[in-house]
Amino acid sequence: MAAKFDLNDDSVVVIVGSGAGGGTLANELAQKGIKSVVLEAGKQFTMDDIENDEWAMFQKISWLDKRISAGGWHGAINHPNLPAWIVKGVGGSTVHWAGVALRLQEHEFKMKTTNGDIAGANMADWPVSLQEMTPWYEKAELKMGVTGETTGMPDLPWSNNFKVLAEGARRIGFKEIKSGPMAINSVERDGRPPCQQTGFCMQGCKFQAKWSTMYTEIPSAVETGHCEVRPNSMVLQIEHDDSGKVTGVVYADAEGKTQRQKARLVCVAGNSIESPRLLLNSESSKYPDGLANSSGQVGRNYMTHATAGVYAVMPGLVHMNRGTSVAGIVSDQSHNNPERGFIGGYQLEKLALGIGFLSAFLVPGPTGWGRKVSKALEKYPYMSGVWICGEDLPQEQNRITLHATEKDQYGLPIPVVAKTPHNNDVNMTNHAYDTMKSIYEAVGSREIYDLPAYPASHNMGTNRMSENARDGVVNAYGQSHDIKNLFVSDGSVFPTSSSNNPTLTIVALAIRQADYIAGAMSRGEI
Repeated sequence: MAAKFDLNDDSVVVIVGSGAGGGTLANELAQKGIKSVVLEAGKQFTMDDIENDEWAMFQKISWLDKRISAGGWHGAINHPNLPAWIVKGVGGSTVHWAGVALRLQEHEFKMKTTNGDIAGANMADWPVSLQEMTPWYEKAELKMGVTGETTGMPDLPWSNNFKVLAEGARRIGFKEIKSGPMAINSVERDGRPPCQQTGFCMQGCKFQAKWSTMYTEIPSAVETGHCEVRPNSMVLQIEHDDSGKVTGVVYADAEGKTQRQKARLVCVAGNSIESPRLLLNSESSKYPDGLANSSGQVGRNYMTHATAGVYAVMPGLVHMNRGTSVAGIVSDQSHNNPERGFIGGYQLEKLALGIGFLSAFLVPGPTGWGRKVSKALEKYPYMSGVWICGEDLPQEQNRITLHATEKDQYGLPIPVVAKTPHNNDVNMTNHAYDTMKSIYEAVGSREIYDLPAYPASHNMGTNRMSENARDGVVNAYGQSHDIKNLFVSDGSVFPTSSSNNPTLTIVALAIRQADYIAGAMSRGEI
């Protein structure tokens, strides 16, 4: 029977958000017998809600509350009110993700040590290393069912789209070419079927082959009797006592009524926009700059990866929409080699966009549509596509702030998401465009489209972890430097972005955090 905890039960852990961080944390704590209340701003979807229609699912699951894109990035023009493409619902953005499960490389944990200070960037090392994280990565891979060595699951089959990318990469001398690691079953595992190759991974997997907390971690946590999930519960503020210790949260329930849930500790896992927004909205006379913000770093260092898309018309039929959306990765350019004119590296990930999304992103913004788009869509069956995922340097100016006057439906200031690319990002993206031109021309393409970045689905930074309190918001376990019973449990803790999709690292950190919390609670430290 599902647990139901009293609003005045101050022994529970309150978790804000149910995605890769929050959902994983809830299950890990529940399996240890620790009670939690998960407050999720969005709906509780069922598998009947998942349909193989990208536009229908975009409207159904996306976080479409108003936000403002500011700064010098493309989003301020092309996507003025949709800076990020994430999910509002139980499961968070693990409903909408491709399943790519790459570990950070050793140098990506130590970008400041590796490359020194970079003008215009707020460089930092992670307070953890690859060696320290490896056992937690292995736990995450086993939990999620990641293809490859840890689980022994074979890689997913190569689609036509990936065969085109792989052959072009091979012809120009690349060697790091794989269709994994992916957190998508290639064979039956954990009661979930293998991938059915329908190509609708990004809108929610109808078959549950792709790992998502929506139907893995959250139901498992609830089944223990130690976790209660409250959907349609938007957290408005975190409260504290006179000593500064967190005491609970105020939230708007499904009926719009204000509720107050007491807590032993609070874990914020609302993504890199909503998490700092909540900390800033929780300002008080004791914390006039918002919670956990003695360093002034809350909301700063927003990163999305240096990204772009490249789509090419091939001389033969490809049908890129057939097969797993992003089961195809070329990693030869992911290493740190400043001689290319930038630090860090980038992954090349094959990405099949449906006709709907391709029509929106091929020429985005006010100049979209017209002859260029219609000409390309006529050749859709012949197209092959790739997404570029590269190191995005942290900058203090790239940040989340609260709008001075405009409020949302809950009466809270809406978030302003400001981002301007660093020259390193620009140089890397241009290099990636040139690389893809070489790859696609090597397999016969003479018609290539360079797309700007889409609304960000990889949101990182804004509550960075650091060794010293003066440099960041939380320590290596996601625990606030300022308030010991306040934690952050999502990708906002990343000090740097790496060239890799963030979900595996978020899950690994959440498992590690749960272990730390359980130990600290048993010792009476929090």
